[in-house]
Amino acid sequence: MVGAVVLSLVLGILASAALSRFRFRGRRTILVVILLVQMLPGTALLIPQFLIFNQTGLTGSYAGLILAYVAAVLPFSIWVMRGFFLAIPMEIEEGARIDGASTWQVLTKVLFPLVMPGMIATSVFAFIAAWNDYIVAYTFMQDQAHYTLPVWLASFTTQTAGTDFTGQMAASVLFSLPVVVFFMIIQRNLVSGMSAGAVKG
Repeated sequence: MVGAVVLSLVLGILASAALSRFRFRGRRTILVVILLVQMLPGTALLIPQFLIFNQTGLTGSYAGLILAYVAAVLPFSIWVMRGFFLAIPMEIEEGARIDGASTWQVLTKVLFPLVMPGMIATSVFAFIAAWNDYIVAYTFMQDQAHYTLPVWLASFTTQTAGTDFTGQMAASVLFSLPVVVFFMIIQRNLVSGMSAGAVKG
């Protein structure tokens, strides 16, 4: 889960910065493709994704599962963080360039701190999407020892013994705790950084 969050966040912020602050051929086409991918249901992409991963030997591995989660949340991450980049006035970036900052310094020291709320919102979405997923993990992970928690929760229901509601409810509470803890850790930083250090005086 952590790998999916970090990878989608890094790729998302770099792609959204490129699509919002730079002008290049094909930029509009890429934005349209990202929007179209977002409109497709995840189950429609599951079979072709499984066939590709099966041919490359990624099924049944955590690396393949992480890539599947990244592919699922990356279009949304790019679209959300692009909005945060577009909300930053160009004057801030131009002022940094006048002061002698390079393109990489403008990105890392000026733009990235200002889009921190978007990064946090995206990380929350990516974490919850990966943490709550059932169908992708059940499809890609062939070994029961590698099942994620949502798939494990389904094991409390069997055809012979029925549903163990007591165990399932206890496991569900434990299952929801990491999401609550994760949100409590980052929620204080959700709004910080929006305009910190943006203007002098």
